[in-house]
Amino acid sequence: MKVGLIRCMQTEDMCPGTTDFKVMKEKKCAFEGIEEDIEVIGVNTCGGCPGKKAVTRAAEMVKRGADTIVLASCITKGNPIGFACPYAQQMRAAIEKKVGEIIKIIDYTH
Repeated sequence: MKVGLIRCMQTEDMCPGTTDFKVMKEKKCAFEGIEEDIEVIGVNTCGGCPGKKAVTRAAEMVKRGADTIVLASCITKGNPIGFACPYAQQMRAAIEKKVGEIIKIIDYTH
């Protein structure tokens, strides 16, 4: 699995993504049951509200080899501040439309 990780720009100052990388390495939470090696192709933010830049950033990671786009838990679950992105579903749908159905999208990390 080759992962392109997209995270919330609003939380990047308080979260270095440590848990995201840990659960990928240990194949826990959203990555439980994945048998193949997990390689991180790229990490980027959504670009800030309303997350429109996530679409082109996801497409660029796909161009560079990602077969899976992961929306970090800061977007979909609100970790660590407890406030999920109000644009998360729109962002996911726009990414899916741009990169196509052959690219897997995972809605959270941990």
